[in-house]
Amino acid sequence: MNDEKTTHFGYQNVPVHEKTKRVRHVFDSVSDQYDLMNDLMSLGIHRLWKRVAIGLSNIRESNQVLDLAGGTGDLTALYARRVGPQGGVVLADINASMLRAGRDRLIDKGVVSNVRYAQVNAEALPFESNHFDCVTIGFGLRNVTDKDSALRSMLRVLKPGGRVIILEFSHPQGKLINKAYDLYSFKILPFLGKVIANDAESYRYLAESIRMHPKQEELKQMMEAAGFERCEYFNLTQGIVAVHRGYKL
Repeated sequence: MNDEKTTHFGYQNVPVHEKTKRVRHVFDSVSDQYDLMNDLMSLGIHRLWKRVAIGLSNIRESNQVLDLAGGTGDLTALYARRVGPQGGVVLADINASMLRAGRDRLIDKGVVSNVRYAQVNAEALPFESNHFDCVTIGFGLRNVTDKDSALRSMLRVLKPGGRVIILEFSHPQGKLINKAYDLYSFKILPFLGKVIANDAESYRYLAESIRMHPKQEELKQMMEAAGFERCEYFNLTQGIVAVHRGYKL
């Protein structure tokens, strides 16, 4: 009898120890075309979603920010401007290819003086406790195998009074938009992935991973169970994306 624990990878069940490797392969495959595909997939609206998340973070000058699953550095660049030279941002990602792409992009933009880089697993963050004013994770939590461990790890590294910002694809509100979203996700998105990135399967996984991600209220409850206080969420674009926010008190 095989008692090995399994988890979901999109719509597949895989052994827990395999998911991280499979997710890494997906992002190794798409890293070169990641920014272009984000623009195509969202019609550029992802830039607005990210600015809303930044606004909800209430970041100020001299703050310390951890940008988990930071990828190509969009959020890091915005945070770096807000915290200024006395503050700092750590661009962190589990995937080396994405981290290199983010570092190169930020260097090209001249965003270097207050940014550091770290290859980390969100489930076991290697940073000291009570260090960051804000921990953010943009479009990355759905790829984490043990989300509860990741949330507890984020809470640990936050200062008292600090907040977590989770920007993630979520579950649209309403039957009509759900039907249109399904058509887009499972037909158009893999087609774009094939044409632009020569990788339909990775983008099919991304669509499936969104469907397997906890719904808005469920994620809020998970945050509360991890120890966050004053948890709330904000639906964007009729719930296609949601920003969750919670505080360490």
